[in-house]
Amino acid sequence: MLKLSENPAIITPEADSLTELNGIWWIAYTKARFEKVFAWDMFNHGIGYFLPMREKIVFSGGRKRCIMSPLFPSYVFFCGTEKDRYTAMTTNRLCHIIEVVDQKILIKELLNIEKALLSKSVIDNYPHLAVGNLCRVISGPLMGTEGVIIEKNNIKARIVIEVTILGQGVIVEIDSDLLETVQ
Repeated sequence: MLKLSENPAIITPEADSLTELNGIWWIAYTKARFEKVFAWDMFNHGIGYFLPMREKIVFSGGRKRCIMSPLFPSYVFFCGTEKDRYTAMTTNRLCHIIEVVDQKILIKELLNIEKALLSKSVIDNYPHLAVGNLCRVISGPLMGTEGVIIEKNNIKARIVIEVTILGQGVIVEIDSDLLETVQ
């Protein structure tokens, strides 16, 4: 698990904004949990990339830790030439590359995400943990517990853990980063 200071930059360090990056945009679909190391590869090869991340709280080794988590797991956006695309493919960190048909729409959407990240707004994945959905605690002392989300703000969520035969339950407040939806 990386310390916050060991994470790659969200955008190529040579650029202050996505608008400064030139070339064709592609979307890299990485192997599981390879987003950050792929971003480091792009940095080392001088290829422009965008890896939107947010701070997330996890329990590890009995301790509460703050990590940077990709907003779009397994996806990294990068731009450059066909040679840069080939270089990305040779990193052995990708499953495949998604070609972007409408470059202008992608750039516009990525600029919106960049703007939200720079504004220091609280960001969460969507659709994720909607009120009324069944969820499961993925970490910490309540790991494996399932309940229904009844209230959620940016940091905390309240879930109901039911005893259906009694028609009753209890409400638990927990960090929303520790929950996942149950399909």
